[in-house]
Amino acid sequence: MKWSYLGIIGLIALIILWAGYSQLGVRPSVIDDDPADIELPPGFRIEVFADGLGDSLISYPGPAPGPRMMLLKDGMLMVSIPNKGLIAVLPDLNKDHKADSAEVFIDGLNRPHGLDYSDGWFYIAEEDRLIRVKDADNNFIAEKETIEVLIDNIPTGGHATRTVKVHNGSLYMSMGSSCNACYETDIRRAAITRCDLNGNNCTVFSSGMRNAVGMAFHPVTGKLYATENSRDWLGDDLPPDEINLVEQGKDYGWPVCYGKSIHDTDFDKNTYIRNPCEDSTPSLIDLQAHSAPLGLNFYYGNSFPAEYFGNMFVCFHGSWNRQEPTGYKVVRINMNDLTVHDFATGWLKGDNVIGRPVDVIVSDDGSLFVSDDNEGRIYRIYYAG
Repeated sequence: MKWSYLGIIGLIALIILWAGYSQLGVRPSVIDDDPADIELPPGFRIEVFADGLGDSLISYPGPAPGPRMMLLKDGMLMVSIPNKGLIAVLPDLNKDHKADSAEVFIDGLNRPHGLDYSDGWFYIAEEDRLIRVKDADNNFIAEKETIEVLIDNIPTGGHATRTVKVHNGSLYMSMGSSCNACYETDIRRAAITRCDLNGNNCTVFSSGMRNAVGMAFHPVTGKLYATENSRDWLGDDLPPDEINLVEQGKDYGWPVCYGKSIHDTDFDKNTYIRNPCEDSTPSLIDLQAHSAPLGLNFYYGNSFPAEYFGNMFVCFHGSWNRQEPTGYKVVRINMNDLTVHDFATGWLKGDNVIGRPVDVIVSDDGSLFVSDDNEGRIYRIYYAG
């Protein structure tokens, strides 16, 4: 029997698919979401603030992530949409808690992800560069002629999202690893870099974090916290994903160590006289492995019950490298005892994924905005009493 070229390719694809199923179990399917399916604590409600963000606006090649990282500027919600190559603006001029439209703040970018604002400049982290741009007339349309390229040599490939925050006159940019577990040749990878606001004097602020997608400065203490997506292929429950309290000069262990300074002997098979993890900084909080924690933020709003004040909210984007899916929810962390509690669940129904939370921020009225890059939506979660 003779095989055509396409037939051989098809057979190879089936073999790969079968191998994936045998290793991972049945991968979650994706079905449409209904906010009524989302389970919240008593008194809380969820509604769709903006929809269609994964399919509308401007077409851009590549895989499917919809809205990712968010920013509130003068009451206006902005969000990055990497696969559209743009930053969107979602006005709610009539204050009905529904976006009136989805407008383009700036487009033509290379997978923009993180964004922040400081002193007249919008800072945007693309896959291969970090830029800033102005909106001098405050109409939420960027003036492209004002673009300044601050860093133009960011390595691409591997974990491609870049997150940027501005704090106390400095830029902080996280960059994920190029691999699952390896020694990086570019010290900026698997690390957080700090620069002057003009992009000069960049140094590695902290290292050893495989993929710190989410960063947040505590509004009271000013301390930096970050999520970390740990490595794959150590089974369903190892290693833990992490929340790290990020401090200057600290090494958080990857690729040699994970969690509470546990030696990754699957990667690092050397025999040591002393534990190589003695010099690494342990995680602040261990999370369920493969939860994929992304955006995080602290609640100091004025509309939730007192028990939520000061809590950290974290979005779990959800697993792929696990036989039984996990994640696909928003949790809250009591910062007094560091306990983790489910807050918004239901984006995972059995093996069906109906949403993938990415980022969470506190709105001006004390509600939460949560972005979902699977459904192309932004949700508003509020307390109805």
